[in-house]
Amino acid sequence: MCAIEQPLGLVCGACLSAPPPFEASRAVLDYAFPVDRMVQAFKYGHRLALSRLFVELMAAEPCPQADLVVPMPLHPERLRSRGFNQAAELARPLASAWSIPLRLDGIVRDVDTHPQAELPWKARAGNVRGAFRVRGSVEGLRVVVVDDVMTTGETLAELARTLKAVGAASVENRVVARTPAPG
Repeated sequence: MCAIEQPLGLVCGACLSAPPPFEASRAVLDYAFPVDRMVQAFKYGHRLALSRLFVELMAAEPCPQADLVVPMPLHPERLRSRGFNQAAELARPLASAWSIPLRLDGIVRDVDTHPQAELPWKARAGNVRGAFRVRGSVEGLRVVVVDDVMTTGETLAELARTLKAVGAASVENRVVARTPAPG
């Protein structure tokens, strides 16, 4: 569920004891050297050409059984300063490859949260609480959320809670990289 690899593909103990609000997560790479540098170059260094590699790797995974693809949104202020939404750059070609409708403006990030990467792990859930709003109906839809990195999963969990609160049937996350479990 949380995309931390387990022997035999089993669900990890943390997901068994406290299931996340999403049904599944799939990451194609570990967020460790050199992948971490590549993702950072894509996200912060405007190396948009790296998105082609990431999309190819993600598209090679089994196609999600879904009705809608949405990218993790950026707050308008962060979008202005960065100049692009890295999740949208991944979601656009993935939705096309999967033949699943894409909604680029379906989720709004109303709260300009502190960057999660700069916070201690335990502070991340509170940082994103109430940050999202859904535009349009997702009633009964199986939604795939596309993002670049899953670290603690708190941002993806909050978005899943928001989607389900307005009727989404299920939420699956597809990310480029997942921070490996400690140890």
